[in-house]
Amino acid sequence: MALAESLTAVGTTALTRSGGRPLGGHLFTLAAGAPFAATVLPVRCAPGDNLAIHVAVAQAPQGAALVVDAAADPEYGYVDEILAVAAAMRGLAAIVIDGCVRDVAAIARTGLPVVAAGVSVRTAGHDAGGAVGQEVFMAGEPAPTGVRRGDWIVADDDGVVCLPRGRVAAIVDETLRAVSRDEEILAAVCSGGSTLDLLHLDPTRVAGWDGGRRPAPTSAERAG
Repeated sequence: MALAESLTAVGTTALTRSGGRPLGGHLFTLAAGAPFAATVLPVRCAPGDNLAIHVAVAQAPQGAALVVDAAADPEYGYVDEILAVAAAMRGLAAIVIDGCVRDVAAIARTGLPVVAAGVSVRTAGHDAGGAVGQEVFMAGEPAPTGVRRGDWIVADDDGVVCLPRGRVAAIVDETLRAVSRDEEILAAVCSGGSTLDLLHLDPTRVAGWDGGRRPAPTSAERAG
């Protein structure tokens, strides 16, 4: 399985638990159900201007994802229908922007995955500069996350995660082990096991714990 397919298969939640760095929870996908994973070309916009995104679309390698810092003045439609169509025609994998977009319905029709911080009808300028290929700092959890060229970005309905380019293999290995452990726990829960026991939790820390245990469900209860 190709790396991108492996990353989308395990998902952002598992990757975050194993060393992936989550970007801000304020980011959302314009069209749910379209996960992606790709290498990054970082972009920094000048406030209120999207010239840098136009440059990035023109020179980005096929299959790359643009990760755009437009947080200095996010309330502009930095990505619109024209840019989304151009990016799709160039074979880009996605655009992730800490800033607003516009032409939402038209962007969705392109099929290009776009993750944004909001929607704004204000038109961005095209002449103030910016930067392409330099490290950007995206709002992250719990602190801003540096994103560099060649890092991997993964997004799905749960969020967006950055994998530093030098740690991708290690994060994937740990994630696969974590997923295997989760599958064992899920199987045990489906057989009537308690999450308190399976996860070695201490219920006495919770006010109101009565010390009891819920009886294991019968086969009829599990079936129905």
